[in-house]
Amino acid sequence: MNKIVVLIGAPGAGKGTQARLLEERKGIPQISTGDMFREMKTLDTPLAREVQEIMRSGKLVPDEVTYRMVKDRTSRDDCRGGYILDGYPRTAVQAEQLEGLATEQGFEILAIEVDVPREELMRRLTGRRSCPVCGEIYNIYSKPPKVEGRCDLHPEAELAHRADDNEESVGTRLATYDEQTKPLIDYYANSGRLSKVSGTGSLEDIYAELEKLVLRRIIN
Repeated sequence: MNKIVVLIGAPGAGKGTQARLLEERKGIPQISTGDMFREMKTLDTPLAREVQEIMRSGKLVPDEVTYRMVKDRTSRDDCRGGYILDGYPRTAVQAEQLEGLATEQGFEILAIEVDVPREELMRRLTGRRSCPVCGEIYNIYSKPPKVEGRCDLHPEAELAHRADDNEESVGTRLATYDEQTKPLIDYYANSGRLSKVSGTGSLEDIYAELEKLVLRRIIN
């Protein structure tokens, strides 16, 4: 592939789901910062111990440390042909760090924004419910369970609603995302490397649009 695909999208946009589909169907590794941080909790390496200490202190992990995590993960054999970044970079500073890594690895960068209207993001996030047994995700507006408040696969389990999935908290998270990410979107737009796909519609329609874009840009 010889590409680093940077997926950009607000909380609830569904970029993680689409990244997983691209990995499953096209074999392009999905590199998620969330997965990397979870892995760091279980490893016993100098970098992992450094990250664990920072997290225990309650401090934010500095850009430089996050960059080293990304570099370490993407240096593995499965990323030799390219990969998808989900959750990184988040800022223009991190984007500049990624430029150096892309040059070092011999890759070009393609940034894709998964665009979803604000009111739809609010519905998705405030309407989320999850099964505490299997982790299945529902939405009271767009994907309700067969029995209200109960998991389809585990009817004995009452669906959980995250405390921060309320309008006030979600509004704050989206505002923070806008503030942090606008410079990142401008960064890629100004260099002619930003494309956009609609994040509304069916899962398969969104995937088809994203796949077409990724494959076309790879071929070109």
